[in-house]
Amino acid sequence: MGSGPDRVVSLKNVYARYVTSEKWIVEDVSLEASRGEMIVLMGPSGCGKSTLLNVIAGLLPGVIPGVVEGEVIIDGINPVKQGYRALRGRVGIVYQNPEIQIITRSVYEELAMAPENLGLPKEEVISRVEWALDALGLRGYENKDPQTLSGGEKQLVAIASVLTMKPKLLLLDEPTSMLDHTGTRLVLKAITTLKEEYGLTIIAAEHRVEWAVDVADRVYLMADGRIVLGGTPDDVFSDIAAVTKLGVRPPGVTEVAYELYRRGINVGFPVRLRNFEKFLGVSHD
Repeated sequence: MGSGPDRVVSLKNVYARYVTSEKWIVEDVSLEASRGEMIVLMGPSGCGKSTLLNVIAGLLPGVIPGVVEGEVIIDGINPVKQGYRALRGRVGIVYQNPEIQIITRSVYEELAMAPENLGLPKEEVISRVEWALDALGLRGYENKDPQTLSGGEKQLVAIASVLTMKPKLLLLDEPTSMLDHTGTRLVLKAITTLKEEYGLTIIAAEHRVEWAVDVADRVYLMADGRIVLGGTPDDVFSDIAAVTKLGVRPPGVTEVAYELYRRGINVGFPVRLRNFEKFLGVSHD
């Protein structure tokens, strides 16, 4: 985990709630993320994942009425004190339903909209659109109507339209929950490229663990607004007691390992399918 200029997100003892809520939705959360890191937030519905993303994006309390306490520093900006507009161009957020973000009649127009709204020169707008088309594998889609695209392709357009702001931080709220297997693979490939080739910091709230553990540097499990377990995917899902108690579904290969462990067969707790060959060395303790 980096520090200094590489630090993109720093949360210390953060509490958050909406104006309509009497109880804290997020309680005493601290986490950090540096350039090029990917963090995945997991946990049951209502555990506070989306609310935490809204805090990081500056939307709560900047746009959504509510209360945020504690320290929130995003790329050197405190949006709670300085206002959410101070994060303009620094943070992009993509929701689970791309339909709510796509409003134009062509992919090119959709990608050009954000940099145009930033008041950038025409040459810079074109440059950013071209970059996003290449980064997300959308070359050749420029003149297509987004509404005619598949779910996965629409999600790529939604992500690309945020990337044209050249943010330091990309927030994804259940980005694959409405996608089929093919769409999920498209989005996963794009996210991997953004992280590994472009050094983008990514924080995602996600329930599909298979792809999440494949690309995440760290996983945080949340319950009742708090982070109750965090670490590398291997560390987190090797804690069979905590994962089981939280009711978080582990990766399929880990689920099999859990069941074998309960039957007295210890094969470790692999989290990735590519580690499946380790099962060939099954031993009884």
